[in-house]
Amino acid sequence: MFTKFKMAWSTLMLSSMAVLPQALAEVRHEIQFPDIPGYQTIVADFHTHTVFSDGKVWPTVRMDEAWREGIDAIAITDHIEYLPHKKYMIEDHNASYQVALPTAQQKNIMLIKGTEITRETPPGHFNAVFIKDVNPIKTPEFMDAVKAAVDQGGFVFWNHPTWKGREKGDWKDIHETLYQEKLLGGIEVLNGGTYYPDAHKWCMDKGLTMLGNSDIHSPSLRHKSEPGEHRALTLVFVKEFTQDGIKEALHEQRTAAWGQNKIIGHKEHLGPLFDASIVVSPPHHKAGKSLWVEIKNNSHLTYNLKRTGDKGPLAITLDADSKVLVRIEAGIGKNDLRLKYKVENAFVGPEEALAVTLTIPR
Repeated sequence: MFTKFKMAWSTLMLSSMAVLPQALAEVRHEIQFPDIPGYQTIVADFHTHTVFSDGKVWPTVRMDEAWREGIDAIAITDHIEYLPHKKYMIEDHNASYQVALPTAQQKNIMLIKGTEITRETPPGHFNAVFIKDVNPIKTPEFMDAVKAAVDQGGFVFWNHPTWKGREKGDWKDIHETLYQEKLLGGIEVLNGGTYYPDAHKWCMDKGLTMLGNSDIHSPSLRHKSEPGEHRALTLVFVKEFTQDGIKEALHEQRTAAWGQNKIIGHKEHLGPLFDASIVVSPPHHKAGKSLWVEIKNNSHLTYNLKRTGDKGPLAITLDADSKVLVRIEAGIGKNDLRLKYKVENAFVGPEEALAVTLTIPR
């Protein structure tokens, strides 16, 4: 009896050991956005913090979070000037990157070297990414710091511009100087949970890149990026998924900011993204003048449509990663049916929604 029990226990233990590695495997939940013609769509966060400035986590934790949440590329952008934990840290502004890099490589996360140049508003806070060495960027003069970052091949963008109010965060002479001297590459139109329509307008008027970033300081408690619950992120439309490929896309304004169930970008990118995301099936049922059609959304964004033409439902909600059933009063005909809508949560301008067409094959 004892021998049988011991053999059974041994078998159970061996079975448990056999599945243990699988049980402990880390799970990554991908963020679903399709590629668009000519470009691969990747998801990035260019604004995060660790204990090496005023964040609350070790740099490796940021890599674990990025893997878990389906993020492809991430920059740690610790402040140069604001170091509340410096009593316990070495004063090397490259340290957070160096600590995080081995974990990023293990997780297959692209880690971009960056920093935040933090000054009173105005001029405000600015991130520099794709830099080589943070330490020379720490200079007393703001313009010298920005120039030092750009001289290294860095891409500089303005963070949360009106976070201290429109009067302080308005476009001022210093920003015009940065723009005219080609030192400013972009602006955050989304930061955390806040959308900045003024920044959106400036990007449109001046040809600057739109970014959406988390500016995360605390630990992320998300197990995955849900369509309606995720950090603010930037979609980057790259020719190749390399550091140079991402930087080239930023310089060419091939981005979209995604957060708060809205997406913000240029129509030449948001239009193809919508078209690649939405699959309209031929009608599967007809009764009189009514057609029943399935529409599938293969993206992580719920699209809210409002009719602008004379056919189709007044409003359609295309839920993320889902299929919806739509009844259409179409009449009799053999030609494809084209329904005109605007996407109320896809902004190609501060007050301008993306115009789209749903084509119903007959």
